[in-house]
Order: sequence, then structure tokens, then C-alpha cells
Amino acid sequence: MSAHQDQVRGFAKYNREFNERLFAVAAQLSDAERRQDMGAFFGSIHATLNHILLADRIWLGRFAAAFPELKSLHDAAVVTRFSSLREELCADFADLHKERIATDQVITAWAAELTDVQLAATMSYRNSRGELRQHPAWIAVAHLFNHQTHHRGQVTTLLSQLGHDVGVTDYFAYVQ
Repeated sequence: MSAHQDQVRGFAKYNREFNERLFAVAAQLSDAERRQDMGAFFGSIHATLNHILLADRIWLGRFAAAFPELKSLHDAAVVTRFSSLREELCADFADLHKERIATDQVITAWAAELTDVQLAATMSYRNSRGELRQHPAWIAVAHLFNHQTHHRGQVTTLLSQLGHDVGVTDYFAYVQ
């Protein structure tokens, strides 16, 4: 196994474990608190968590199309058509949490299945504006995990503003 494959698997582990911690803290809030527009890019904690799930499923759909041999994505809930990056997948927080867990399981299996050949291969897809994109798959993999981290950072800030500490967020804490 290559260092790049190890890195992808480590990111998947971090993603799964940190999402669980984040959802556990968010579950302590009322629905009104989770839906309160606090000025973040997607407004609320709920909307931001929903966006992360939507984007993950969009990327998984792109990977499924680019690499149909990836068995981990055959029966996965992926998104291939969407009207907006603000599209709500789950109105209910418990459903959002359940779907987050399911998608994190898929991401973990997908990360374990990715090969160096696939990571180096060129992916072709259309972005949300319909523009054709082509680049090595490893760039999309890096983006998927970086995107999650970026928006989870926003959620941790919002939770902190509401008086809730999610604890250590460092990658090292989750992969060692």
C-alpha cells in the first residue's frame, strides 16, 4: 500500500470519527438552535451539515461514474442530479445523522478500495454550472476531504458561539 493510499484511508477515518463527535455535540442543541441563521456561508449548523452530506454524495456520484469498478459505490446513496448546493437532503436532524453515518461508511469502504492507478487516472465530469472538468482523481479526493474539513470548521465555530466545545479537531488525534 502506498503512502497516498494510507493518506486517503486516514482522511476517511478522520472524517468518520470527527463527524460522529460533531453530530453528538449538535444533538445537544434544540432544532431551533441548529436551524438558527448564524451568518455562516450556509447560514445554520443544520444547513451546513446538510451541505457537507450533499457535496460528499455529489463527489461519490462522480467517482462512481468515473470508476464503475468501485464496488463500494454500487449501491451507495449518491447524488448525480441536484438543483442547488443548498438542496436539503434531510429536514429532520435524526435523519441527517443517520444518512451521515451511512455515507461515512461508504466513504471508508471507498477509500479502502481506491488504488494508486485510480488516484492517478484522469476524471471527467461536469461541475454544478455544467462546465466540463478533467483532472487526476487524487485532486478530487483531496478536495472532497478538504471541503469537509472547511465546512466542519465553520460548524465548530457556530457550536462554540452557542457555548459547545467539540474538543480536539486535529487530524493527528484521530489517526494515531
